[in-house]
Amino acid sequence: MNVTAGNLEVLESSLLADIAAASDEQAIEAIRVAALGKKGSISELLKTLGSMSPEERQVKGPQFNSLRNRVTEALTARKAELRDAAIAARLAAEKVDVTLPVRQSPAERGRIHPISQVIDEIAAIFGDLGFQIAEGPDIETDYYNFTALNFPVGHPAREMHDTFFFPPDANGERKVLRTHTSPVQIRTMEAQKPPIRIVIPGKTYRADSDATHTPMFHQLEGLVIDRTANVANMKWVLEEFCKAYFEVASVKMRFRPSFFPFTEPSLEVDIQCDRSRPGEVRFGEGSDWMEILGCGMVHPNVLRYGGLDPDEYQGFAWGMGIDRIAMLKYGMPDLRAFFDADVRWLSHYGFRPLDMPTLFGGLST
Repeated sequence: MNVTAGNLEVLESSLLADIAAASDEQAIEAIRVAALGKKGSISELLKTLGSMSPEERQVKGPQFNSLRNRVTEALTARKAELRDAAIAARLAAEKVDVTLPVRQSPAERGRIHPISQVIDEIAAIFGDLGFQIAEGPDIETDYYNFTALNFPVGHPAREMHDTFFFPPDANGERKVLRTHTSPVQIRTMEAQKPPIRIVIPGKTYRADSDATHTPMFHQLEGLVIDRTANVANMKWVLEEFCKAYFEVASVKMRFRPSFFPFTEPSLEVDIQCDRSRPGEVRFGEGSDWMEILGCGMVHPNVLRYGGLDPDEYQGFAWGMGIDRIAMLKYGMPDLRAFFDADVRWLSHYGFRPLDMPTLFGGLST
């Protein structure tokens, strides 16, 4: 093979032009393989040295090696240029505008639903008073939901327009979505001996829906059973809860006679408030009254259904709507918004997830 100096210059010019025109590192690699690979153009030239005479090798060898070195240097330089250009383009595309506000972390951006917050507040308050949290099933039997709580047959609460009934089972029994958390009182009395001091936050279900009622809502019940429980104890517990929950120094409460099948005597409780400012309710001041809960001494029949002797034990119980007291404390006008899953509403009324309510640190700060 007769390789002239002119042929080498043409080959070099062609390779250097291809290198200069390469637009990315993949193109550079393709040129390198075509020139310096096992079957590349320069590699083929180097293979011809073996068939040359010693005099020709002395002349052609340095020419071929010099060509290979110049092409290699050109490839290396162009590859570095392309890498630098790629880095510069990436930096330009991914640059951070330091004038923008810092994006909040998920822990800071997330919000606790007001219902969950209020349940945590309730747990903090009653935990400090020596109460335990009790729970029970949402689907209840007629016995636990009505009979054991002294609801007589034919009571309006048993009717279809108030209660969500399930179809009868094989035994003809119809279970219900519990209409109150009171069945947990019976289950607790069956499971443990007095003294009993429990609060029962949970979901309840009734066929009702408007601005202040929803088919599913949250209720809080409390139960105290021992040998000396009385109305004075109950009054003190409820006053301490209201002061702590509404975060006021004092409250005035009035107890009015009422009727509940599971308590005797039964009482409705009003709390002093000020509603003179539009859209705002302030507790512990003013001349208005607002009904907030129902309570009473546990009916002897309920104690018997729970397996306790009413001649030995007595107790008191109370119940209130968690959704309602959340609305009162945090100024929410429509109960239905609690269940709309509107992120804007939750962002406004929700609570920071790391700010757990405590009595010493503040419930809602």
